[in-house]
Amino acid sequence: MARDSYDVVIVGAGPAGMFAALELARRSTLSIALLDQGMDLPHRVAERQEQKGHGSAALLHGFGGAGAFSDGKLGLSPEVGGRLPEILGRGETERLLAEADRIWLEFGAPEALYGADAEAVARLQARAVRCSLKLVEVPLRHVGTELLPVVLGGIREALLPRVDLRMGERAEEILAQEGQVAGVRLADGREIAARYVIVAPGRSGAAWLRDQARKRGLSLAQNPVDLGVRVEVAAPILEELTSALYEFKLVYWSRVFDNAVRTFCVCPYGEVVTECVDDVVTVNGHSYAQRRTPNTNFALLVSSSFTEPFDDPIAYGLYIAKLANLLGDGVIVQRLTDLRQGRRSTAHRLAHSIVQPTLETATPGDLSYVLPYRHLAALMEMLQAMEGLTPGIWEGHTLLYGVELKLYSQRLKLTPELETEVRNLFACGDGAGATRSLAQASASGLAAARAILARTT
Repeated sequence: MARDSYDVVIVGAGPAGMFAALELARRSTLSIALLDQGMDLPHRVAERQEQKGHGSAALLHGFGGAGAFSDGKLGLSPEVGGRLPEILGRGETERLLAEADRIWLEFGAPEALYGADAEAVARLQARAVRCSLKLVEVPLRHVGTELLPVVLGGIREALLPRVDLRMGERAEEILAQEGQVAGVRLADGREIAARYVIVAPGRSGAAWLRDQARKRGLSLAQNPVDLGVRVEVAAPILEELTSALYEFKLVYWSRVFDNAVRTFCVCPYGEVVTECVDDVVTVNGHSYAQRRTPNTNFALLVSSSFTEPFDDPIAYGLYIAKLANLLGDGVIVQRLTDLRQGRRSTAHRLAHSIVQPTLETATPGDLSYVLPYRHLAALMEMLQAMEGLTPGIWEGHTLLYGVELKLYSQRLKLTPELETEVRNLFACGDGAGATRSLAQASASGLAAARAILARTT
């Protein structure tokens, strides 16, 4: 029978929530509940195998979070993946990332580490600089889309003896009294009392956390929105970078508008896939541990921040994505040569391309009708700059899918212990605006758990 009182309640069973629960379970005798509105992992995997679509709730919520069906890239540098260095300090972030990495390895993440050859990375960095590009050094492990649920299953089994996994239970409201957290109220009206609460709802729960923050009078700040395309090329074009780094991190500053443009989520020998944000279809990528396609894809994103009076960058990003859906009945794909010549791609023109789309449902079209000129100009500038580093990418056979959209949660004001302005209420992971990667989310869960352990001992 479900309890109505715990020492610690964790809201959200993604990497931040899982790692917080694991740390508390291993280092204390505290009673712990891990809540999530989605299904348990075995049920999620079964629904995924039935291929009910990338927009189903089973792919966004439940044990493992939305990242459970990602391709499991673990970037082990504080330079990428979130704001933890700003909140915790660089040294502490490095230590937490190393400890989170050891836990991932313990449960079956591959030992192969990309980006460990310092000399090879230095040579690539020198070449990137000559092309007006910054190559960020990021040691990385790749788990693989098909293996990540197996690793998460091991973590789940480790939690079962000590943690109440309460899947399918939605936290409706955070309860507080006199400035101190008191527990949570569930959607069915039941209340669960708790001395400590960790909120780690992930990106899909960011709107809920924002509403709770406003209700409790917590300070919020906007994060930028990243908007762009997914680029697909023949894998040999990027082989030098992907063989050394797997996921290369390139940053470029556009000459015309001075916007930051960056690569993200590189999928060597992978495939382009769709995903849904509410009722909007966007594009993403996957790469597998034991399966290959002839192509490599990656996101190319332009970061945009807004000032007063506009304060809803998420709505802006979704508006652009909806426009692509309107024109393309979903995701649009266009050859780079067609975009450069000011014409739409057609099925006939795509058939003549060396690079064939791995997303067969994408509609041939014209991205210049979708993306604002500011974004389109910056994306084209960076692709042209990359030609000096990766010859062949500026050629006409490169495919562009639109749109790719990364929405980051509003940032909560947090202490170096990841505590909010409500006493004993901690926030971590992507939903709190503190991280945007598996590795930093995992590290943030460890940080929140240790803050509670320090207070209980």
